[in-house]
Amino acid sequence: MSLPSLDDYFPDWKEREALAEGMIPMIGQLYRNNVVVYCYGRAMHNQSVTQLMKAHRYVRQVEQNELSEFETYPVLEAISKLDLGPCHVDLGKLATKFMAESETISAEDFVIRECKSVIGVKAPPIEKPQDIVLYGFGRIGRLLARLLIEKTGGGGQLRLRAIVVRRGSDDDIVRRASLLRRDSIHGSFQGTIRVDEENECIIANGNVIRVIYASDPAKIDYTEYGIDDAIVIDNTGVWRDKDGLSQHLKSKGTKRVVLTAPGKGSVKNIVSGLNTRDITDEDHVLAAGSCTTNAIVPVLKAMNDNFEIVNGHMETVHSYTNDQNLIDNYHKSNRRGRGAPLNMVITETGASSAVVKLLPELEGKLTGNAIRVPTPNVSLAILNLTLSRETTEEEVKDFLRNAALHSSLQRQIDFTTSPDVVSSDMVGNRHACIVDGEAIIVKDNRVVLYVWYDNEFGYACQVVRVSQSLAGIVYPLIPEDVVKMGF
Repeated sequence: MSLPSLDDYFPDWKEREALAEGMIPMIGQLYRNNVVVYCYGRAMHNQSVTQLMKAHRYVRQVEQNELSEFETYPVLEAISKLDLGPCHVDLGKLATKFMAESETISAEDFVIRECKSVIGVKAPPIEKPQDIVLYGFGRIGRLLARLLIEKTGGGGQLRLRAIVVRRGSDDDIVRRASLLRRDSIHGSFQGTIRVDEENECIIANGNVIRVIYASDPAKIDYTEYGIDDAIVIDNTGVWRDKDGLSQHLKSKGTKRVVLTAPGKGSVKNIVSGLNTRDITDEDHVLAAGSCTTNAIVPVLKAMNDNFEIVNGHMETVHSYTNDQNLIDNYHKSNRRGRGAPLNMVITETGASSAVVKLLPELEGKLTGNAIRVPTPNVSLAILNLTLSRETTEEEVKDFLRNAALHSSLQRQIDFTTSPDVVSSDMVGNRHACIVDGEAIIVKDNRVVLYVWYDNEFGYACQVVRVSQSLAGIVYPLIPEDVVKMGF
């Protein structure tokens, strides 16, 4: 497709806008049938017209191809007419592939060929919906609730059934619902929320969420609420070892536990996209690691496999968190007692040691530290690496761009080429991390990478992915060669 003249930009936009608008009902219908549509790893369901157009624009900028709504619409239209079973369809990659063959095959015949493995296959991703309980309802808990509600789809996957909290006041449930409805950083809840105080429920987009008041994780009978074999996502951080977290398993109606923090002792830490294959049927207590570990491990894995890391240092510039003091006051940790909104605070991080547990080949090669800064969300990891060979800025940039677009880590690694991005631009990004392509520094065999991450929402997305893996939810990928680059 040739570029429009200056006089054609507005008509071209309106045409593409109309096509994006026409995509929404098709994407929505597919989603309700457990067919999830992506564009180079970016989810297209529950997106506005302009968000869909921005997803196309991102691909054109980063992949440097001509993909637009003109190319994706006919492919999506053809897909929507097929009787597809549950699967994940990367529309962007399908359309790009079709662009190379469009002169020899119709869109209808092309998608039949590419989707043949899932046409008419109606087996659900799991035998029955997986009940989820959120134990705790703080920053991460409420973001997990938003994601689980959003991902309900046809109702046959993860189902948020309850939250467990301690009663804070007579109107506790109203206050909890209000915090779910409005967020100072992440904006308003996308949908409707109402409260049933009599039955102690929050009803969000039709999802009935029981509010259970308890202080002992071992003494709740979830089956009284119709909940069985539940995955309990503990986002309180109170218990981090196996003995403490196993208290949840003593409650009737539970099956497994996921911790939204680094696990201690024998608790296995899982970073989605990296070591989810390590989950076994015997794993009843797992941890999703820290937000920083989730952010840096995918990039370190990719870099080490391709270039081999000799040694390195990671410095995390981290937004302040709830465990710091708002104003100067006593704190058990050094420096964290000083006012979080007023100071840069040097503090420790366990991320470098956590990396070694996930990537033992980096044993003894990494050091790390952290600086808490006066921003409420989004953090930045600075990876200063010495490699086993010399490289160039262009080679590193191309490699990480391809990792974000084509590798098995495309859901974890994002890539930006904008020279003007700042931390607030990353709020709501669903990847574990975003490599800043314009900030990469290379000198001989030394590389400095700047890696952004939404330490709240991006991390919550990773926790949901771990929970999906734990529930055994696996989707066929279309096109089947969607992952071109493995690590």
